[in-house]
Amino acid sequence: MRTFWAVLVVVAAIVLFWYAAAVPMNIKTALTQAEREGAVISPEGAAARRDMSAIALALANPAQWGDTLVQDKPRLPTPDQVAVELWQTSGAMVLKGRAFSKRSLLFHGWVTLSATLLGFGIGTVLGILLAVGIVHSRVMDMSVMPWAIVSQTIPIIALAPMIIVVLYSVGVQGIIPKAIISAYLSFFPVVVGMVKGLRSPDSMQLDLLRTYNASTSQGFWKLRLPSSLPYLFASLKVAIAASLVGAIVGELPTGAVSGLGARLLAGSYYGQTIQIWSALFAAAILAALLVGILGMIERLLLRRMGVVA
Repeated sequence: MRTFWAVLVVVAAIVLFWYAAAVPMNIKTALTQAEREGAVISPEGAAARRDMSAIALALANPAQWGDTLVQDKPRLPTPDQVAVELWQTSGAMVLKGRAFSKRSLLFHGWVTLSATLLGFGIGTVLGILLAVGIVHSRVMDMSVMPWAIVSQTIPIIALAPMIIVVLYSVGVQGIIPKAIISAYLSFFPVVVGMVKGLRSPDSMQLDLLRTYNASTSQGFWKLRLPSSLPYLFASLKVAIAASLVGAIVGELPTGAVSGLGARLLAGSYYGQTIQIWSALFAAAILAALLVGILGMIERLLLRRMGVVA
């Protein structure tokens, strides 16, 4: 209960700050609209207000604070506007039997999720294989690991269009380019975590296996791999979130019409900030669910192995 109340207080503080920030962010549009409707604004005229700070305008016109919270296209939508948009494009769609219509966030979330899971699977397998090679081969440790680190210094927003154009030129379209971008972001945390985990057994444990005349493969399956699982799952939680980001980024340069990235892009084109924020929250909720599922799998697996997660 102590944790619950602590989280509740933090969330309440964020919501209050959000509402407070919406007033100066949206005040100029509210003042312009109120002036057109005949209200007395201080100072009068858009030209006089152009160089004034938003906070000063908000303090000078408290009567218009309420208007800043109910705009159709605000600079910063309020929490209730985002919540209503989330409900109308998800829960309400389910009740209407249109859960997978093109206006539903569930449909767009599923499109992004499919690319995320495929990319996550590719990145996880690639990361584990590279980690095993790095741990057991001095050559791979000296050659592959530095390149894996360097690969993460390239901005994904610059690399994604290149990957999409190259794959499109050879006839590869659809989910594959997005999955490859997701895999590119997700494999590195798996490599780093798995290498750390495979090297976690100390010298005494390794010497004990040698006294039992255990082979390299037996040492891997009976000592290194079980010891690496806590590190692996910690890396997988980071990788699944990175994979989701990669899938969303992969939707942006393609002009996609479906997916959370396409939802974000459409909202930016038409100035629909409420749609943008609802898509962002949908992505955050989806990432939290994926990480939570991995956490459940981790606890079940480690408890079955006799390890306290």
